[in-house]
Amino acid sequence: MAYKSILTIVTDAAAAKAQLDTAVAMARREDAHLDVLCMGVDRTQTGYYYAGATAFVQQETLDRAQDDAKEVEAAVRARLGSEDIRWASETLVVQIGAIATIVGMRARFADLVVMGRPYAKGRGQELEAVIESALFEGQVPVLIVPDDYAGAVAARRVVVAWNQSSEALSAIRKALPVLKAADLVDITVIDPPTHGPERSDPGGQLSQMLSRHGVHAEVSVLAKTMPRVSDVLNRHIRDSNADLVVMGAYGHSRFREAILGGATRHMLEMAEVPVLMAH
Repeated sequence: MAYKSILTIVTDAAAAKAQLDTAVAMARREDAHLDVLCMGVDRTQTGYYYAGATAFVQQETLDRAQDDAKEVEAAVRARLGSEDIRWASETLVVQIGAIATIVGMRARFADLVVMGRPYAKGRGQELEAVIESALFEGQVPVLIVPDDYAGAVAARRVVVAWNQSSEALSAIRKALPVLKAADLVDITVIDPPTHGPERSDPGGQLSQMLSRHGVHAEVSVLAKTMPRVSDVLNRHIRDSNADLVVMGAYGHSRFREAILGGATRHMLEMAEVPVLMAH
């Protein structure tokens, strides 16, 4: 598998600088085609306005979303116009409740989706919906880059968060092009269950599978010395000077993650390196 079709979705050109730069660099390195979806979001919530106001408010928000989409399109074309890669852009307006359908239909035909971090000051709620739609409806891996990141992900040391889940294994399989190019893949297991199927050799079977793909892998077994697994993982990423983390997304239901938090959300908020996720 190779990443030959890369998709990035832009709703705010200023906030998307890192993701656009990374998407362009990845497309150049992989000799891939880059598709950019320039999206204006209509945030109308029908039923929340006083009687008689709904049509007026809907038209106003629709006009604003169309203006946003045109502004994003202009910025994207100015950014990519001189690039020596194959690229195409599509511009549309979508209501926030329809993001899953629109993004899912386009993401399902991509090999990789590149997005910026969804949780930061000034970020709209649509970014979380876009990422979840790509993961769930599109069933495609999503590479999430920090705001100050630039260039292709040339990961020499990769941390793989391994908890024996199907989500983690899906992410690992979809990250194989990156893992095979790395100098070292660190299979990181935090507090493995004493009675689990891998109790005698945590990460051993995964290491064997990856080695058959030519991946140089080692296993790190860590104790949960901090309240959250994501905190332990982030500390290990910093201590090992990792360039990328690969992990499964949303082991619990999305509703539970949104209400109670979880490793997925915490990693998207706190990770200092790119995160490649899949479900």
